[in-house]
Amino acid sequence: MSVVDPVADLLTRIRNGQQAAHRHVDVPASKLKRAVVQILLDKGYVRRFINIDDGKQGLIRVYLKYSKGGAPVIRSLKRVSTPGLRQYVGADSLPRVRNGLGVAIISTSRGVMTDKEARLHHIGGEVLAYIY
Repeated sequence: MSVVDPVADLLTRIRNGQQAAHRHVDVPASKLKRAVVQILLDKGYVRRFINIDDGKQGLIRVYLKYSKGGAPVIRSLKRVSTPGLRQYVGADSLPRVRNGLGVAIISTSRGVMTDKEARLHHIGGEVLAYIY
């Protein structure tokens, strides 16, 4: 199976897993996906993730996080920049998600980081996704 947009595939698998109330989802591994999932972990949107070696490219198993009432912690995952229409922003126009309550994931020349980290380093890049 050929996936044209691996980040959108990752976000869709997480979104679908939460709607079906799964404990975890498995995603084909890549450096970009690991970086995105690491940001989700650091910001408290997922419980944890592990790398599974299957002899090929590997898998990332993402353990989803739910609130006490069983509602998913992630309310919205939105892919911003797509392969057909890339969305780049400068350091002065980095987006704020939900007035700072959410997270924008930015791919910069220094790696994948949140909008707050990019603002701190005064660096722009490609806006991958919005999460809140």
